[in-house]
Amino acid sequence: MLLASAVVVWEWLNEHGRWRPYSPAVSHHIEAVVRAGPRAGGSVVLGQVDSRLAPYIIDLQSMNQFRQDTGTLRPVRRNYYDPSSAPGKGVVWEWENDNGSWTPYDMEVGITIQHAYEKQHPWIDLTSIGFSYVIDFNTMGQINRQTQRQRRVRRRLDLIYPMVTGTLPKAQSWPVSPGPAASPPMSPCSCPQCVLVMSVKAAVVNGSTGPLQPPVTRKNLPPPGVVKLPPPPGSGAKPLDSTGTIRGPVKTAPSQVIRRQASSMPTGTTVGSPASPPGPNGKTGRVALATLNRSNLQRLAIAQSRVLIASGVPTVPVKNLNGSSPVNPALAGITGILMSAAGLPVCLTRPPKLVLHPPPVSKSEIKSIPGVSNTSRKTTKKQAKKGKTPEEVLKKYLQKVRHPPDEDCTICMERLTTPSGYKGPQPTVKPDLVGKLSRCGHIYHIYCLVAMYNNGNKDGSLQCPTCKTIYGVKTGTQPPGKMEYHLIPHSLPGHPDCKTIRIIYSIPPGIQGPEHPNPGKSFSARGFPRHCYLPDSEKGRKVLKLLLVAWDRRLIFAIGTSSTTGESDTVIWNEVHHKTEFGSNLTGHGYPDANYLDNVLAELAAQGISEDSTAQEKD
Repeated sequence: MLLASAVVVWEWLNEHGRWRPYSPAVSHHIEAVVRAGPRAGGSVVLGQVDSRLAPYIIDLQSMNQFRQDTGTLRPVRRNYYDPSSAPGKGVVWEWENDNGSWTPYDMEVGITIQHAYEKQHPWIDLTSIGFSYVIDFNTMGQINRQTQRQRRVRRRLDLIYPMVTGTLPKAQSWPVSPGPAASPPMSPCSCPQCVLVMSVKAAVVNGSTGPLQPPVTRKNLPPPGVVKLPPPPGSGAKPLDSTGTIRGPVKTAPSQVIRRQASSMPTGTTVGSPASPPGPNGKTGRVALATLNRSNLQRLAIAQSRVLIASGVPTVPVKNLNGSSPVNPALAGITGILMSAAGLPVCLTRPPKLVLHPPPVSKSEIKSIPGVSNTSRKTTKKQAKKGKTPEEVLKKYLQKVRHPPDEDCTICMERLTTPSGYKGPQPTVKPDLVGKLSRCGHIYHIYCLVAMYNNGNKDGSLQCPTCKTIYGVKTGTQPPGKMEYHLIPHSLPGHPDCKTIRIIYSIPPGIQGPEHPNPGKSFSARGFPRHCYLPDSEKGRKVLKLLLVAWDRRLIFAIGTSSTTGESDTVIWNEVHHKTEFGSNLTGHGYPDANYLDNVLAELAAQGISEDSTAQEKD
């Protein structure tokens, strides 16, 4: 049991296994449907509260979010948090992504940040909850502990999430309660989607063999077709168990229009639910719907398509399961209507296919890249020159400041006119000395800069913690491996006029060195070899040459905690994005992407790699 009072946050599970919160407004909308119980129909059309979520429907019986245009199902949950935490106060913490928009943190991360903020801590380290980041409240920045890359963060006020009182179970199914018998029925929503949801649900629950009658006026609907449900089962029908589920084999419709998801139902079983009352024939409404034939399903599809077209609801093309012939574009939403009505995961469309790799290529078709020497190279580890102390390294980049300004050192947050507040291992310089970086002009305690250098890669370079200007040649901690690169005779989407540069990274697991987070401990290397793709254009070759510099400087990969799996001590990407999908862009790591080459050039520049770097490497 949970708290006597709590805030409710509705969340969905993304492809990386992280629970992402819906906004407060959307959570209020879902909660209103939940509290209405069966009277509200058991499905939530998210586009009613947020137009950006128009393709999505939540089915409360199966606790899934369904995307109508692609057929994608994602689990949802109703989670509870302390009323004194961030969601109970309407506080949302967000980070700025690469395109300049703001993304909210996962709820547990936002709560952790808000707690430290309320305690007036100067910063919070998120390592304890599995993220290699530090949030600096003074600069309102998120700092990557591995790469020192900084992003802006912000704290904003929004609606307070819905509040519940009383003892609540951790796992709550729908409906929450049947509601008092004397309560008047809610006025049904008159939007076209809800009209169809309610009409189909009414036919399914009642086991009707007559026309599907919408619960509101039909002036916007075409004359309904007669949908006849299958006859009652014979004497050999299996009885219902205590959960309302039929135990025993059920014949699948020959057309296979409704496709069961293996993860949600075992073989030979149809999904039932206490929330779906059986019809007069003794079977649940879901079974009746599951056995509708193709013509009846088509009638439902046509009805919904006419409503969607008449109401101006956007529709998208879909494909027939049994071939490539186009189907009426407005059929895209019928699967959402069916799932909402029956709680069944259904699929009338083929979702876009993930194409990670190109067609097979023979050795004779693989060519070297003009203007780029060799076709592979191994990691080389570059060390700072022996005999150089941190003080000697930093002396090249600093100018002493005899009369420091009365402002904070942004490393230790103490005034520059007072000694450094750093409390770690003692550098050999005096704590009250102040220096100015020669190129960017930012001023710090020299004591703090030496301590920062000692905590880094100690490669003879320094990066300004404020503006990220790099002094010297920055290198990383990438473990040993191999990078291969060559041309293949296929074109990427969006680049039809050129061939493709394929890059293959291979890094084996091993033991962490002194420059890694846990020296002497083993590290894993998941997903290798990793294949990446660039267009063989002038800019694509430029990116390749700079990636080769980044590889030589050990900046492509690092060892840390995976943001997708949460695994620690594993090889991860190091802030330089790569395209790993060859013929699609379903994950955002593919083509077409008009801005990718410019974006990756900017990311390489942030690591101190530009066209001048290729000349430095030759020297």
